[in-house]
Amino acid sequence: MSGALWQNQLSRGLADMGLALDESSQQQLLGFLALLTKWNRAYNLTAVRDPNRVVSRQLLDSLSILPFVTADHLLDVGAGGGLPGIPLAIARPQSRFTLLDSNSKKTRFLTQCLVELGLENVEVIHGRAEQYQPPQPFRQISSRAFTALDNMVRWCGELLANDGEFLAMKGRFPDDEVASLPEPWYVAEQQVLSTPGADGDRHLLIVRRKP
Repeated sequence: MSGALWQNQLSRGLADMGLALDESSQQQLLGFLALLTKWNRAYNLTAVRDPNRVVSRQLLDSLSILPFVTADHLLDVGAGGGLPGIPLAIARPQSRFTLLDSNSKKTRFLTQCLVELGLENVEVIHGRAEQYQPPQPFRQISSRAFTALDNMVRWCGELLANDGEFLAMKGRFPDDEVASLPEPWYVAEQQVLSTPGADGDRHLLIVRRKP
């Protein structure tokens, strides 16, 4: 029953958000959601377990930042259960995505997702952000429920290109976190995110270095 429900919620949600994804991509998204739900029973990948809410809270919420993803290669830090990295990678097969997490159970799940979903544009890295040494810095780094902004720039600042930006997904607007950002970091843009079927506030904070 959940398959038909999820399909309907996804197609309606994408239409409401003005996102056009082909049938193959939508089926990949639903396949990912099925894997996430299955593995969540043993691995505690996400707190959202209500089958009526998972499409909105997991898939559509992740895809709400898709219009702001402009880099050819994006790093998703604290990737956890693959949110937002996996849905973004499915929606943007022409771009590359690196998913970084320090939890071995979660990276094991992510690696299995790549195999079962046939995602060739995703790389999974098991490790801490402070110790990760990529071949070159990233122009965009995304995070969802990862850590406070000051921690994010401290742990991941070296991973970001000088002219790059963080795409930090938050719930309520985090005034205290913004006020605690150290120099030279600042919130260059803030966007209210609208996700069909989701309650509560959602914000995207785009954090950059001052010139």
